[in-house]
Amino acid sequence: MALTIGIDVGGTKVAAGVVDEHGTLHARLRRATPSDDPARTEDVVADVVRELRAAHDVCAVGIGAAGFVASDRRTVLFAPNLAWRGEPLGEAVEAACGLPTVVENDANAAAWGEARFGAGRGARTAIVLTVGTGIGGGLIIDGALHRGASGLAAELGHLNVEPHGRRCGCGNHGCWERYASGRALVREAQEIASVSPALAGRLLELAGGRAEQITGHHVTTAAREGDAAALECFRTIGTWLGHGMADLAAFLDPEVFVLGGGVCEAGELLRGPAVATFAQRLTGRGHRPAAPVRLAELGPDAGIVGAADLARRRTDLSATRLDLSAAG
Repeated sequence: MALTIGIDVGGTKVAAGVVDEHGTLHARLRRATPSDDPARTEDVVADVVRELRAAHDVCAVGIGAAGFVASDRRTVLFAPNLAWRGEPLGEAVEAACGLPTVVENDANAAAWGEARFGAGRGARTAIVLTVGTGIGGGLIIDGALHRGASGLAAELGHLNVEPHGRRCGCGNHGCWERYASGRALVREAQEIASVSPALAGRLLELAGGRAEQITGHHVTTAAREGDAAALECFRTIGTWLGHGMADLAAFLDPEVFVLGGGVCEAGELLRGPAVATFAQRLTGRGHRPAAPVRLAELGPDAGIVGAADLARRRTDLSATRLDLSAAG
């Protein structure tokens, strides 16, 4: 049994696991991320690898990093929440631990995990969306993880859906993630509570009476109770999500969309309005098949599982491809 280590490095946590060739996790670790200190973050990653390696016979390490990863799959070019700038992460971890190490964008790693072992398995062309604080994405095209010329493809959250719209942290205006993400969900809820407090009574109750204290968890809780304001928030976000999906389908014609990330844990509250809008806006609707929209199956483990599998397949750096006969 070939075991590899998968690591998901985010702005607040380092989550890691030992994964076999079937995508099964055999061990897990979690550590806090010292996000303001690149060297200490590398030390945490290396310590996690050493601890897992001490108990398991592993052959490689895959790291999913929240940032721009170069086409060499070794260097983190830019990670806004991790203070990494041109960081040779793969080289550093490999030197510290003595194991071959591959670095991938975290959304790409999660997308590969879902394509290989989760809701996208069996599809040769898939779009995996990670809807959390922002929108991450991964593209599987003809069975291969598509990285683009510089390794920076699939920054789907920065598609422009509203010219001259809301300012985005990337420097542009009107990016998709400003309208269809966890942050956008909270913004909608806080705005309703500020403008129409009578409508948002349950949301304000959950937030201690303060609109600015409303969180995504509050919105999901209220929506599951049938609260009208919270349901309106999910309809708004889902509508924007379906809008962007229809544009992506016109361009890439995927076999399936997979929705993952923290916001998608709300399930049909988000998927329902997204699918309805997608069907209404799809180019050529009524004369072409509409790709199914599935909820992710691997949950928060997708990035770990995907990174570990990419490490296992590290010998083919240019076109990691799905073996559909073995997937699942």
